[in-house]
Amino acid sequence: MSECPHIAGLPRPEPAPASDTCPECVAAGTVPVHLRLCLECGHVGCCDSSPLQHATAHFAGTGHPVMRSFEPGEDWRWCFVDESLV
Repeated sequence: MSECPHIAGLPRPEPAPASDTCPECVAAGTVPVHLRLCLECGHVGCCDSSPLQHATAHFAGTGHPVMRSFEPGEDWRWCFVDESLV
């Protein structure tokens, strides 16, 4: 894991999840593989192993840099800007 300047700018407390699954996958009729939670706004998106990669698309569209796993038992964060675990 690395030091990431984007962690300091995140809201505290962490935003509540906007959904319990990827709403874009639901709308598209696809099944998300793994879920990610945006730590800036609470958007839930699917990972890059999912067909439509909505978590990455959320970053590209909003610039929100850090997401965490939204999977039970997982506790890690990813910074899209730094391309590293934080």
